[in-house]
Amino acid sequence: MSDLQQQDRSASFAQGLKLIQQLGGVDRPAVLDLFESIGEAEFGEQCVGFIYGDVYHRPGLPLPERQLATVAALTALGYAGSQLQFHAKAALNVGCTRRQLIEAVIHVSSFAGFPATLNALTALKAAFDGLPDDEPAPSDEAAEVPWAGIEDRHERGLAAMRAVDGEAGEKVAAALRDIAPDLATYIIEFTFGEIYTRPHLSLRHREIVTIAACVALGTALPQLKVHIHGLLNVGGTEQEVVETVLHLAFYCGFPAALNAIAAAREVFAQR
Repeated sequence: MSDLQQQDRSASFAQGLKLIQQLGGVDRPAVLDLFESIGEAEFGEQCVGFIYGDVYHRPGLPLPERQLATVAALTALGYAGSQLQFHAKAALNVGCTRRQLIEAVIHVSSFAGFPATLNALTALKAAFDGLPDDEPAPSDEAAEVPWAGIEDRHERGLAAMRAVDGEAGEKVAAALRDIAPDLATYIIEFTFGEIYTRPHLSLRHREIVTIAACVALGTALPQLKVHIHGLLNVGGTEQEVVETVLHLAFYCGFPAALNAIAAAREVFAQR
């Protein structure tokens, strides 16, 4: 390795260490001790430098959104409770609220299932234990949303689905009518009528969370495409889509990220 490459690596590690200290609230990240304990201290530093020093500092996706996406992806993966606790605390340290994290996990229930959500809520509870109860009072969002004043759950769900997915959501529901019309009803009334219309998480944040969950699942490319459209429909940008996927490569794996980027390319071309 040249002196310049070593300097670049050292600078990335220093920047990554500073960020992970901010996220975790400790001077010595446990991940470095873990790698050192198995004789891989240098690889641990490379990971911190590359992920936290380089990727986390890319423009286009602020730290709070990166942490919401990480929490959503780890929830959907279903096997990373310790990492989920770390990133829940990290999200709080960069400005997310407990209500946002809880909403992100509940939102994922429609995509990764209730067992994954129950496990994630248990991890959040552990992460929140001992924290001061100083959450701000919830704001009244009723007048700012497309479903404001709609009492009927089905109609409320249709309003939310149209706001997010436009005609694509309605086409999905229509395609189910000849074989499983009740499934279409469940999607409209529960996923959109009950979950999407909950407060404390904007539609833009919900679509970032949804994209993260679909990337993590690795088996939901058609739905990922719908929700990439959805993020763009509610004010998100193509850069936010790409940065969310790149960010998740280090939590969900490069094959999942490659498949998701291919899906994003198709969506961008269609628009």
